[in-house]
Amino acid sequence: MNLIRSILHMLWMIVTVIPWATAVLIASPFVSSTRLYWMCARWLKLAVDSGTVIMGIQNRVTGMENLPLGAQDGAVLLVKHQSAWETFTMPAIMPHPLAYVFKKELLYVPFFGWAMGRLDMIHIDRSQRAAAFNKVVQQGKRLMDQGVWVIMFPEGTRIPRGEKGKYRSGGTRLAIECGAPVIPIAVTSAKCWPRKAFVKKPGIVDISIGPAIPSVGRKPDELMREVEAWIEAEMVRLDPEAYPSGQPRLSRLKPGAD
Repeated sequence: MNLIRSILHMLWMIVTVIPWATAVLIASPFVSSTRLYWMCARWLKLAVDSGTVIMGIQNRVTGMENLPLGAQDGAVLLVKHQSAWETFTMPAIMPHPLAYVFKKELLYVPFFGWAMGRLDMIHIDRSQRAAAFNKVVQQGKRLMDQGVWVIMFPEGTRIPRGEKGKYRSGGTRLAIECGAPVIPIAVTSAKCWPRKAFVKKPGIVDISIGPAIPSVGRKPDELMREVEAWIEAEMVRLDPEAYPSGQPRLSRLKPGAD
């Protein structure tokens, strides 16, 4: 049954993304970047809602009160990454437009990537690290001045359940450069949608939004260690079955392994 549900959800995604992305491509020269973003966010919410209806995956979100309240308040969201589920869910639940930092190769994915290319986001060439980070800072400052929140996955790739990757300091460096707070977010999506798995299982995905951490006067590595400590402790609390020793196992996956 889980296989059938997973196939049905994949077919639904394929069938709906083609006309939706086509509409985004046609509308992009005529509407604002913010309106275009919310057009895409509506499809992502449908993708999440259909995941609930078809596959039985439900979100349980806590900590929304920890998000900045001002319309122009910037923030850097640093999110635990276990599956594609959280990439769909974050725009569906967040009150501000989000700008993902992602590898440019995703722009070549038919329809989905083409639509992403029309959005005001930050796509980078990972082979050129210094130039890539300069681009992240330059565009991140501009976007956060407009009230857009930048979202990053500090482990750099999807990490199996019960494990943790190496937390890279790019997100905290960006926050410090922009004077924006960091919002750590723990996500237990691998309980229902394991890394690179086609067959998904019904269940509850916990999304826990941590308290905002000020970045002013901090060092990137030290700040990222605080983010890592909060996220991983929260993962153990939310999904204790995945951590029999009470500690995450260190993943051997490298950033960009997806």
